[in-house]
Amino acid sequence: MTKKKPKTKKTENAEGIMTVSGHLRELRNRIAVILITFVVAVAVFLAIAPMLVTFFTDMGTRYGYEFVFIAPQELLMQRFRVAIVGALIVSSPVILFEVFGFARPGLTESESATLKAALTLGLLFFAIGVLFAYFVAIPFMLDFLIGLKSDNDYIRESISVASYLDFVLLLFTIFGAMFEMPLISVVLSRFGLLTPNMLNKARPVAVILIFIMAAVITPPDIASQILVAVPMILLYLLSTLLSRIFYRKRKQKQAEEEADSSEEEE
Repeated sequence: MTKKKPKTKKTENAEGIMTVSGHLRELRNRIAVILITFVVAVAVFLAIAPMLVTFFTDMGTRYGYEFVFIAPQELLMQRFRVAIVGALIVSSPVILFEVFGFARPGLTESESATLKAALTLGLLFFAIGVLFAYFVAIPFMLDFLIGLKSDNDYIRESISVASYLDFVLLLFTIFGAMFEMPLISVVLSRFGLLTPNMLNKARPVAVILIFIMAAVITPPDIASQILVAVPMILLYLLSTLLSRIFYRKRKQKQAEEEADSSEEEE
């Protein structure tokens, strides 16, 4: 008697193309990996969340801030919040890797290499933005804002832990996202979705929008607005320069491919 071969679920058709059920199964597996990684990271960060909250508040106490919590559960909730944010940051490489792995079959080799480099450099640029916020932007803003109370000696600061962490985490996110601007311009230019002419024409409007955005996301003072707006403008100019370089390379590659195809036809 011959043994029957165990049945296996088909994920590809006769042409070697993955079926819909195969795509759904792969998507399910990748989502499971992301969720497991995130849950484990949250559990780890919950253990060190009290130290992280102390680390962030120590930044303020160096400039004379005093913190309170105005709800019984506020301090506990902030620990959960810091744990979730930390878990998102730590698990982001896994998330990006799984997203890239799912999208890779539909990309060309050149597009795959570009996207892989963009994801890797994106994490690096975000980290640089966070470090800039930690060493430059946040200390300056904290020192400047606490100095405003010297005009009113009868006013004493009593800042809640929640509002302070809102301020710090928002600035970390803003500056981390700001430093992604040049990389985004390179990727879009590489795929032909953005041109240097588009950035040059939009520059006056972009500068106005940057100052408006800086006024909205920062405390209501001109110093904080300038501290956010000026790096954004410089990053926009750098994005324009990088877009010009990579868009020119794309046009040259297209011209070479057209020349090669015309020679083959002859």
